[in-house]
Amino acid sequence: METVTKGLTYQEFKQMEFDDNDTSWYELINGELVRKQSPTIRHQNISGNIYFQLRLFVQKKSLGKVLTAPLDVVLDDGNAYHPDVLFVKKDRYHILDEKEEVVIGAPDLVVEILSKGTAIYDKGDKKDIYEKYGVREYWLIEPRNKSIEIYSFVEQRFKLVQYAEETGTVQSLVLKGFKIDLTKIFED
Repeated sequence: METVTKGLTYQEFKQMEFDDNDTSWYELINGELVRKQSPTIRHQNISGNIYFQLRLFVQKKSLGKVLTAPLDVVLDDGNAYHPDVLFVKKDRYHILDEKEEVVIGAPDLVVEILSKGTAIYDKGDKKDIYEKYGVREYWLIEPRNKSIEIYSFVEQRFKLVQYAEETGTVQSLVLKGFKIDLTKIFED
């Protein structure tokens, strides 16, 4: 990731024009425009696997919406992210802005897949902002060592509630009954 500009608001960010040949994604992190490289095949496999499993579970039980990047999740005027995968409960659809076609507010569950360029933000500033705005569950996935950390929002703070590496099953506290084996997350 490369920091390009400072002090932007979300409205200024939305009005920016980018070259049609620019394959990067941009997020607004603490008022800074941050450029991200396009996701890798490995990243997309992991994202797709999680999205598929979550969506099957959520649709079967009619619990809400599962969405994927790129989609603006606006947390405040200086922070608009593209979580890899996110879930919003039905009773919180008010954060889905139909006019702007973005999410304005904290999703119930956010999944970020780490890369060399994004890890510092996903584990640092973005994690802090997700916590500040009350994301109820935050998953950090590390493709290199095939691990997952799951943080739950407890007493106004993120608390690491699960960790698994290479093998095992993790489960969501937000989506009661949802479990996923790491082999399903990391399969090609």
